[in-house]
Amino acid sequence: MKYFIASDIHGSAYYCEKMLEAYRKEEADRLVLLGDLLYHGPRNDLPRDYAPKRVIEMLNELKNEIFCVRGNCDTEVDQMVLEFPILADYALLDGGNRRAVFVTHGHKYNLSALPPMKAGDILLHGHTHIPACETKDGITYLNPGSVSIPKENSAHSYMIFENGVFTNKSLDGETVFRFSAESC
Repeated sequence: MKYFIASDIHGSAYYCEKMLEAYRKEEADRLVLLGDLLYHGPRNDLPRDYAPKRVIEMLNELKNEIFCVRGNCDTEVDQMVLEFPILADYALLDGGNRRAVFVTHGHKYNLSALPPMKAGDILLHGHTHIPACETKDGITYLNPGSVSIPKENSAHSYMIFENGVFTNKSLDGETVFRFSAESC
């Protein structure tokens, strides 16, 4: 199974389209969205081509391919227009070799507020808009960065998870870093 993981679209039709182009090019089996799909939030400037209705249309076309968790900018109103579930606080993916990948947005569960996890598990979240790969107390934290509003001079980016390997890439397809879940 090949997962395409992205976070923080924030209503940008331009970057949603770029993300979906990369998703198709990667030929992934599923699109995993880490929240903050439609609204830009009060702390962020409007992203390029802010058009939530267009983002709704593009994402609904792939409703049977999307797994999604709720971001701090996602609401019940958003669920009324999106045709796939978006309100779960977390999901779990099989990380191989008895490792769990805890998938969340990052505003509730993060390195400072860990969910129940054991050494070797992987915490995967967005929210910070900064790509990350670090291990703390036996827990590996990964972040794909942001599709539309990257921070700290990072690229507009996403992540691929396939065969136990996480690969962070810019929307242009350039590899930023790799992490093997089997090497925990």
